[in-house]
Amino acid sequence: MMKPIRLLLAWIVSIAAVSAADTSPRERISFNNGWRFTKDDPLAVGEALNYERIKDWVLPTGDELLNYKHPAQRVRRPDGNPAGDVTYTRAAFDDSKWRSLDLPHDWGIEGPFQQNLDGETGKLPWFGTAWYRKKFDVPASDAGRNVYLEIDGAMSYAMVWINGQFVGGWPYGYSSWRVDLTPHLKPGAENVVAIRLDNPRESSRWYPGGGIYRNVWLLKTSPIQVAQWGVFVTTPTITRDAASVDVGVTLDNKTAARAEVKVGVKLFAADAYGKPVGDAVVSGEERQVRVEPARQANVSHTLRVASPKLWGLKERNRYVAETTVSHEGKVVDRVLTPFGIRSIEHTADDGFLLNGERVQLYGVCNHHDLGALGAAINTRALERQLEILREMGGNAIRTSHNPPAPELLELCDRMGFLVMDEPFDCWAMGKKRDDYGRVFHDWHEKDLRAMMRRDRNHPSVIQWSIGNEVREQFEPDGWKLAAHLAAIVREEDSSRPVVGGFNNIQSGFNGFQRVVDVVGYNYKPSEYAPLRKRHPHVMQMGAETASTLSTRGEYFFPISDDKLEGRSDFQMSSHDLSAARWAHTPDTEWRGLDENPFVMGEFVWTGFDYLGEPTPYNADATNLMNYANPVDRERAAKELAELGKILVPSRSSYFGIIDIAGFPKDRYYLYQARWRPELKMAYILPHWNWPDRVGEITPVFVYSSGDEAELFLNGKSQGRRKRGALEYRFRWNEVKYEPGELKVVVYKNGAVWAENVKRTTGAAAKLTLTPDRATLRADGQDLSFVTVTVADKDGLMIPRAKNALKFTLTGPGEILATDNGDPTSFESFQSPERKAFNGLALVIVRTKAGEAGAITLKATGEGLAPAEVALKSE
Repeated sequence: MMKPIRLLLAWIVSIAAVSAADTSPRERISFNNGWRFTKDDPLAVGEALNYERIKDWVLPTGDELLNYKHPAQRVRRPDGNPAGDVTYTRAAFDDSKWRSLDLPHDWGIEGPFQQNLDGETGKLPWFGTAWYRKKFDVPASDAGRNVYLEIDGAMSYAMVWINGQFVGGWPYGYSSWRVDLTPHLKPGAENVVAIRLDNPRESSRWYPGGGIYRNVWLLKTSPIQVAQWGVFVTTPTITRDAASVDVGVTLDNKTAARAEVKVGVKLFAADAYGKPVGDAVVSGEERQVRVEPARQANVSHTLRVASPKLWGLKERNRYVAETTVSHEGKVVDRVLTPFGIRSIEHTADDGFLLNGERVQLYGVCNHHDLGALGAAINTRALERQLEILREMGGNAIRTSHNPPAPELLELCDRMGFLVMDEPFDCWAMGKKRDDYGRVFHDWHEKDLRAMMRRDRNHPSVIQWSIGNEVREQFEPDGWKLAAHLAAIVREEDSSRPVVGGFNNIQSGFNGFQRVVDVVGYNYKPSEYAPLRKRHPHVMQMGAETASTLSTRGEYFFPISDDKLEGRSDFQMSSHDLSAARWAHTPDTEWRGLDENPFVMGEFVWTGFDYLGEPTPYNADATNLMNYANPVDRERAAKELAELGKILVPSRSSYFGIIDIAGFPKDRYYLYQARWRPELKMAYILPHWNWPDRVGEITPVFVYSSGDEAELFLNGKSQGRRKRGALEYRFRWNEVKYEPGELKVVVYKNGAVWAENVKRTTGAAAKLTLTPDRATLRADGQDLSFVTVTVADKDGLMIPRAKNALKFTLTGPGEILATDNGDPTSFESFQSPERKAFNGLALVIVRTKAGEAGAITLKATGEGLAPAEVALKSE
């Protein structure tokens, strides 16, 4: 019988972080500013640069990630440039008429929305070809150094030229990668980098974004260097008194001569941001190692940390490993690697353990877009998402279904979230005509190893996924490809388990359960017990659960417990009883978990609404793959065929616990009641403004962490309810509407636990503005998310208000985007005008780099008292 996997380990933010010393031999510089952009191709170039035609030039990129026996086995790039002399790559090309911009940049989010485009990908023009160019000076003192362009993510089929010479590329838009500029760089002169991107239209099932949408860096090193992501820290033994810390270092010799080097490692305590603090906690003896020319070598240190401070969800202690490389008595490289000391254990009987204590996974799946900001990464926007999830009780993130931005993992380390790190939505058998399946054979090993080496030092990462709902599940020998990928994972890191998200009802019985360590079921709570009975040693979790559908503030009557009901006018009722055909309500998923306590938890689809995939209003037959049962597939095909006859007016999903603007839906409080059982809370739905329903049955639900509740309407009791076993909400199904006040008193163990009131409001009278943060950094990146509320004279939100609003801003900032959470809204995200949706709207304010001062945001609407809020940039 397989023993529980005991994982004792520690993690990183960026091994390219440099020493605090000004004289560090390694420099990593932001390369985001001062780019030129155009969305076209030079004449007759498009087909000539098709990936299939020029992949021999692209494939050598990242070859050092592969574990070949000898460098001679590596792919060699053909001489010359692919497609010859391409106009836009020439150093002398005049790009002055191109648009000036800074990165990160997502061209798709700029729109405009187009109704003839697929709702599946948000009805936004994210596809097509585009070019970025940047001129930059390289100091003469950089002669003799190696210079790399590091790209955290570019969507997609990126190709890079420097001074007219092709230096590499990378097809997968979610991977982080780099190219070596050194051979064609001109120290002491101006240089020009040109990057071409190409997004095939049929390449995504959701909105992927377009452009260089993550951060870009210029890295300068000695030719004798720590390899890319070349430091790996693990903690194989941990006790209260001491922890052993293994630091493995991969060295790269980019010279033509053998090098004798010394490698030293010191460990420091880290601050909240992963930076070293104070003197070294412990120093290791230098190791001497020989590195052959154009080869790599490995060296390792084992150090002992006394009385270690552990990383956990509440105490996020971290350390920093400083790796120093010396050659001929001179320091040639220095790398800082943040990590955490913590133990993780996945078990078949007791779920997931962190530092020896069981932690139930209260996780969510999230796509990578940031709503109105699109795919362009912004650290503050990600941080806000995690803050909202943490308040709900969430403690885990699944990076669905691709490698995340590096910033997400750093935030999870700092804020205390657990992460399932996932590389792929498909393998060789793709789901769209031009999706990742097109390049899987060429790139899957590099993409998987790149993700793992980049992310392996993050204490937040507890699992490596090998894929989501892959079609190989339905093939009799599909497990063989799963075994191949699992072997790569274990070769890179044996300290964390291999998992996958499986939607085939037979995934536990078709060989996959033998090659992964944890079976992650997607929407199969009824399969936990059968798998347990047949394979009691197999560890299980809900890798993707619920897919409940709702629109914030929308309620349809009469209500129905049929999950396929609750639809109207391309919205979904917020009674939280509707779900996709293959999916469930939270109640069903929780019954499955509670009846099978050995399951280690769940990752809900999804934490936030996202652009694209507006199920059930998604007329795209690729959704048929979600139905394993032939009868369901036939029914779904008819439904999708009918939807295909109409214009689908939806831009975004309905799955989120939180809407796309970041406003909690009712379901947020249902999860909060379960995930934070110690929190004294109660929440009433629906709203109580129903002038057209006087005297009609209008059921009332209450979400609470209590176990008994009594509801009052205008002071009259509607009955006291006790929540039974495997019940997760209070329901009063026979309440007749009359305006006034709903009040609930909730009890726990017989004592009053919490109260809540919902009132019928007056007429819309004014606006209120509430920023999530009023003091911002003047760095050109910091954001304030300002909630705009349409309220009555007493300040109560008008729950059905859809007033047209206008926003103006003065001071050193700008209105970056607006939104309202409505899946059917096609107002431009960049517009300073926006209709409220069910009482709320959102304005996102960004500071201007280097400009401090007072910022004033003002909101107006016809017939409403205006509002303004003061922000400060410093």
